[in-house]
Amino acid sequence: MFSERVKNISPSLTLAISAQAKAMRKQGLDVVSLSAGEPDFDTPENIKEKAKQALDKGFTKYTPSSGLVELKEAIIRKFKEDNGLDYNLNQILVSPGAKYVIFEVIFSLVKPGEEVIIPSPYWVSYPEMVRLAAGTPVFLETKEEDNFKINPQQLEKLITPKTKLLILNSPSNPAGIVYNRQELEKIGKVIEERGIFCLSDEIYEKIIFDNLTHISIASLSSKLKERTIVVNGLSKAYAMTGWRIGYGGGPEEIIRLVSTLQSHTTSCPASISQHAGIEALEGSQEEVRKMRAEFEKRRDYLLQRISKIRGLSCIKPQGAFYCFLDISNFLGRKIKDKIVKGSLEFASVLLEEEKVAVIPGKAFGRDDFVRISFATSLEELKKGLDRIENFLNKLT
Repeated sequence: MFSERVKNISPSLTLAISAQAKAMRKQGLDVVSLSAGEPDFDTPENIKEKAKQALDKGFTKYTPSSGLVELKEAIIRKFKEDNGLDYNLNQILVSPGAKYVIFEVIFSLVKPGEEVIIPSPYWVSYPEMVRLAAGTPVFLETKEEDNFKINPQQLEKLITPKTKLLILNSPSNPAGIVYNRQELEKIGKVIEERGIFCLSDEIYEKIIFDNLTHISIASLSSKLKERTIVVNGLSKAYAMTGWRIGYGGGPEEIIRLVSTLQSHTTSCPASISQHAGIEALEGSQEEVRKMRAEFEKRRDYLLQRISKIRGLSCIKPQGAFYCFLDISNFLGRKIKDKIVKGSLEFASVLLEEEKVAVIPGKAFGRDDFVRISFATSLEELKKGLDRIENFLNKLT
């Protein structure tokens, strides 16, 4: 009765658990949600004000399918100033969210049966998007002792004649890893030599810690730029998750194909959101800096607390707002006759017993981990960690 493509994909666990936590709160339960994939801050006032002005001026009609020229020009300036990348208008696409840019690129590039290399742990939607395009996800299993980073030799071995694309995410979800220039150069060399494409998901670019610098792999050489589609958006850095504005920059031929696909699937991104997006990129960045600083403060508190909980560990997130907790020491234990076999059971029993929502690592390809978001107040973070510690102490 239903399409095999849709029947073969799994629902998003991250969205499902966040929705469950919200539903429990509506029932009056004191739930601490450490599951959110969005900033807890409000959209900066200057951006909201520009949206109101656009609404008052009647900017409520269709825009060009691939985005307003004015917003594309702002994106071009952003790529130049922040990433050292030169693009023209025909190399830029604006979409209803970075998520949709990623889907469109995969759908446009990947032929049935072609392979897409996805480093694990991975964002939950990457494999499902590949399957929707009738492609084959090939998982590159990274190691915790390597900070979950790609080993170039391992990447080289996974490439076959069917390989079309590597998905690179820095800063990453769920582990918060950030690749430096030397690491990207080694990965880039493999991409160039083997002639595959790279989709570089840089949505967390502005949320980076420890005075590190974000490097876009496309900026390392002209050859890499020709093989890379850079994806970014406004959701995370500007607390605009509901506004749905993402964008991509890449080879003109690919952007043209993706734009054609978009013209038949969404018509165009929301006009009001696009006008707000211009202000986000061109206006004051002070609120972005404040949010980043607050995320870093929360990250530091989280790491300090985790270091004091016996048996629990995580690598130090250098970007984004997640911590990928290693719970392997607690698997196989039980509480009230409930055995914690893997991350699904861990998250389920934790929510039931302590009213704390986390995301099972199984959603990201690692069943002995859970993801904690620190996109919440320090007060909620403290309360959540107190409850997690209490929960772990009850496991026998």
